[in-house]
Amino acid sequence: MTAICNAMVLAAGLGTRLRPLTDRLPKPLVPVAGRTLLDHALDRLAAAGVTTAVVNLHHLGDMIAEHLKGRSAPKIILSREERRLETGGGVRHALPLLGAGAFFVVNADVLWLNGPYDALARLQNHWRESEMDALLLLLETTAAFGYDGAGDFLTDPAGRLARRPEREIAPYLFTGVQILHPRLFEDAPAGAFSLNVLYDRALAVGRLYGVVHDGEWFHVGTAEGLAEAEDFLRVRYPGTKRRR
Repeated sequence: MTAICNAMVLAAGLGTRLRPLTDRLPKPLVPVAGRTLLDHALDRLAAAGVTTAVVNLHHLGDMIAEHLKGRSAPKIILSREERRLETGGGVRHALPLLGAGAFFVVNADVLWLNGPYDALARLQNHWRESEMDALLLLLETTAAFGYDGAGDFLTDPAGRLARRPEREIAPYLFTGVQILHPRLFEDAPAGAFSLNVLYDRALAVGRLYGVVHDGEWFHVGTAEGLAEAEDFLRVRYPGTKRRR
């Protein structure tokens, strides 16, 4: 197994559901338990052996760039977007910075705690390059903190995914943590588009897979979700300070 050493953190979003906080602070720099969401993600990537992380910038991007000057690991490469390119367009724009092999992609508005095993290591251990174009970290829909949706996927025993049927609740949601291969972006649209466009292409040819996370996961997209994450971490780790 070849180690995955490159990653991308999607940090260009507007964070509209966290306004007014995100009118003056980019969502990736929102602190949770005394550390920014962005640093939580980068810490986990570094611990998993990632040596280079591309971070895309748009909304209040200069603040993020300034904050990242203080990091030594992983090495940071900035990918600036003159206009928002959404998740798919953002990764496609950064592909020349990510190398020829598979890479991690992490959303900057999620926070996860490892279970018995490191989540990123589990993803890498399940990655089968000959069979997969994308491998998503999933979570049981009922186990998520700060999430009120209907889930995203069903999975077969081999981990191959299928979309949630309309008007039904799916057993698993996508956590915003994944491994992607550059070939997923062959003939991808230009400009702004969602990664869901490419997931559907991979689904159609049986090359979209998932692994179920065995720890906690928090969606920190709203003030309520932020408070829930901080309250949980304060109980789990006594002495943790809540954001003021």
